[in-house]
Amino acid sequence: MTEQAITATVLKERSRLGNFIRRRVADPTDADDILQDVFHEFVQAYRLPEPIEQVTAWLYRVARNRIIDRFRKKREVALADLAGHTDDDDDYHLDLLLPSPDGGPEEAYARAMLLEELQAALEDLPAAQRDVFVAHELDGVSFKEMAEASGTPINTLLARKRYAVQYLRARLQYLYEPE
Repeated sequence: MTEQAITATVLKERSRLGNFIRRRVADPTDADDILQDVFHEFVQAYRLPEPIEQVTAWLYRVARNRIIDRFRKKREVALADLAGHTDDDDDYHLDLLLPSPDGGPEEAYARAMLLEELQAALEDLPAAQRDVFVAHELDGVSFKEMAEASGTPINTLLARKRYAVQYLRARLQYLYEPE
């Protein structure tokens, strides 16, 4: 791709991509920084021998990733804090790790992305583990209530949830680590 083609792409996509980013990032300065980062990465990518096939889709994917990266840095969610958590702690809920739904467009977007990834990961869990995780984390059902309703021992339910949490941490860890 020539410099003219790169310039034409930047001019063509700048306005729409900028609006896309600004709808998701409340701070205009941060939105402009993300837009600049996306186009910088675009120029760098064209120095590589393999061409970008669908430029517009690539630009939006990079923009989404930069928005999420910015959120990660801002929120500073540390998996190390989760390591000290005990799975039988009834005060612990998944919602504490997710961005606030009332935190503006940036946090709402990041929350939606994280929930989408979580949903996909939950579908991969064995049904027994998924059911316990969903009941405890999302529905707020206590282990005691689950044990009484199902006849399954509490320790079995705790083990199922622990396996689910371990799987989900491993599967979703990339969301919390910078690239």
